[in-house]
Amino acid sequence: MMTMTTMMTMTTTRRRTTTMTMTIMMMMTLMMMITTMTTITMLLVIVTIMLLLLLTTMLLLMMRWRRRSRTRTRTRTRATTTMMMMMMMMTMMMTMMMTMMMTMMMTMMMMMMRMMMMMTTMMMMMMMMMMMMMMMMMMMMMMMMMMMMMMMMMMMMMMMMMMITMKTMMITMKTMMLMKITIL
Repeated sequence: MMTMTTMMTMTTTRRRTTTMTMTIMMMMTLMMMITTMTTITMLLVIVTIMLLLLLTTMLLLMMRWRRRSRTRTRTRTRATTTMMMMMMMMTMMMTMMMTMMMTMMMTMMMMMMRMMMMMTTMMMMMMMMMMMMMMMMMMMMMMMMMMMMMMMMMMMMMMMMMMITMKTMMITMKTMMLMKITIL
């Protein structure tokens, strides 16, 4: 985004070298920088919080697992951990999406302002291109998110199935053992 803005400013300043335009462009770039920085910081904070939560949950589960070293509790803890991981991932993705959307919106606003300031054909074309690119990016991101969610859900389902099968296997094995003992 920063590079794009700088490039745009360069092109405009070359065409008409006036102090007013220069100042406006500088202000725009500064605004962009501020917005991007704030969003990045927000993202970092959110990620750190998520990680801390995940660590705490994991520790708690580990403690519980150590206390009760049985098959049932183990499976339960595993399922809970997977669930927690899923929740964390979902929240993180949502936050990321929100931040990205915010940045996009801000950039769009900036572009609109610039367009209003100087209505040249070149600028219009650039605006259109930028809009298209942004839309494409957003669409791609959405698609990626959907795919990730689907994958996670599938994994969860598989895990649950595995758990159920393992339980059934254990039961069958136990019965077989009992049968063997009785036969002997």
